[in-house]
Amino acid sequence: MTARPKHTTPTGNLLTLAEVLDELRVPRSTFFKWKATGRAPRTIKYPNGSLYVRRRDLDHWLNDHEEAA
Repeated sequence: MTARPKHTTPTGNLLTLAEVLDELRVPRSTFFKWKATGRAPRTIKYPNGSLYVRRRDLDHWLNDHEEAA
């Protein structure tokens, strides 16, 4: 079984919504609540409705939500 190639743009790799949900370990409903309230990472919506997140945007979002030790 071969891995699907990552989508790439000039600004970095694009993650599918499923990949983002898996990494964040949250259900779709939580992600969309965050999105509706402006608390989710930036997304890119394709004309077919698919959502993607740039790897760098997710990393930046995670860094912004890191708690101090």
